[in-house]
Amino acid sequence: MSEETLTETAAPTKGISAGRKTHDEHGHLTDFGYVKIFIILAVITAIEVAFSYIDMPTPVFLIGLFAMMTYKFYLVAAEFMHLKYDHGHFTKLFVTGLVLAVAVYLIFMSASQLWQSF
Repeated sequence: MSEETLTETAAPTKGISAGRKTHDEHGHLTDFGYVKIFIILAVITAIEVAFSYIDMPTPVFLIGLFAMMTYKFYLVAAEFMHLKYDHGHFTKLFVTGLVLAVAVYLIFMSASQLWQSF
């Protein structure tokens, strides 16, 4: 093989490595960062389960659950889906989806009179 062929063959590898460096410079999490997010999500889920066993007023219960749900949604969308590093339009899209999901849930609870069970 000629020297030019070897250089051309090696070029894609250099390009991939350079692309990975550029990608990593955006501030994506390390493996340990993902483990930390997993632990945070597990702790919040445990708190949500504990909420169902604690006797508290309904508004406090619902507001607490919605707050934890929203924070977990943010963590997953921002870190695991890399939304934090994308254009702001994607953030608006996901926030709109979250607001619509909460609205549909509240409408369902109102329409089926589930509020009375609380």
